[in-house]
Amino acid sequence: MTLEEMKDRKRELGYSLEQLSELSGIPVSTLKKIFSGHTKSPRRDTIEKLTAVLERHFDRRAEESGFVREAGISYGGMALSYNRKQGEYTVDDYLALPDEQRYELIDGALYDMGSPSRDHQMIAGELYFQLQLCARAHQMHCRPYISPLDVQLNQDNKTMVQPDVIVCCDEKQDSGQRIFGAPDFVAEVLSPSTALRDRYLKYKKYKEAGVREYWMIDPARRKVIVCLFQPEDDIDTFTFQDPIPVFISDGMCEISFRELEPQLEAKVKSS
Repeated sequence: MTLEEMKDRKRELGYSLEQLSELSGIPVSTLKKIFSGHTKSPRRDTIEKLTAVLERHFDRRAEESGFVREAGISYGGMALSYNRKQGEYTVDDYLALPDEQRYELIDGALYDMGSPSRDHQMIAGELYFQLQLCARAHQMHCRPYISPLDVQLNQDNKTMVQPDVIVCCDEKQDSGQRIFGAPDFVAEVLSPSTALRDRYLKYKKYKEAGVREYWMIDPARRKVIVCLFQPEDDIDTFTFQDPIPVFISDGMCEISFRELEPQLEAKVKSS
């Protein structure tokens, strides 16, 4: 994608540099240099990240070919024992994995989730706690859940994810073993090993499956990117100091990470 094509896509999408920075993970200062023409030869990985964001809503052929897909990681030797390769795994294969290994299945490909950090768990736990308090205080029929919990997102045999925190407003989705179908609310706490997957691949999957509200929580930058998919697309960014409205609650719930922030690791500065 050329610089002029990027400028056109950015204009069509209506993204500011700040929004593009949040979605791509590229610092605003770097984007300014690229779009002003000051940086003549941006790094390859920077171009790939920009392309993934800017083409997402316009190039259907790129979406269908999986341009946002990270290379999946098969469970050691599993591809041989099951005679399958990435893109061919099923929910049955996923359920046969050892319990001590955490994977997600997305469009038939297995992705290693790794072990979450302390900050990751603190943030996810705080969000779940505040959602639970709000739901009880207002006697809401929506129910929050925290990972690990399987979500058969597309109600098919090719995808099973474990979002960090979800909210379901239809109790029929809870089978007792997993959530069947798209939750109303999904939150993912970004980490170095999963950030690209959460920003691109899972963003696309959640939107297409019918998730109404998707939060991407960035511990390093102390920011929360809120993506509203219904009734129309909207993206907003909040800091950990802000009260953050939960839009599916119709104004009843607000989340704040203000009191949690001093307990988190030292903030990582964007370069």
